[in-house]
Amino acid sequence: MARKAFLLRIDPRLHEQLERWAQDELRSVNGQIEYLLRQAVFKRTSRDPEAGPRGKGRKRGKA
Repeated sequence: MARKAFLLRIDPRLHEQLERWAQDELRSVNGQIEYLLRQAVFKRTSRDPEAGPRGKGRKRGKA
């Protein structure tokens, strides 16, 4: 799997908290953010984020 790099602007206080959390989990900050995003995607879709999008034509609810 190829990685895509992008710039993320984040509040310094939040970054400090993520750093501490990542250290507790023995991850880098980047690894921690990726882990959290994967968990959020899994929770939202109730499936593996690596599996790709659900079927074609899936309708989204209005926010």
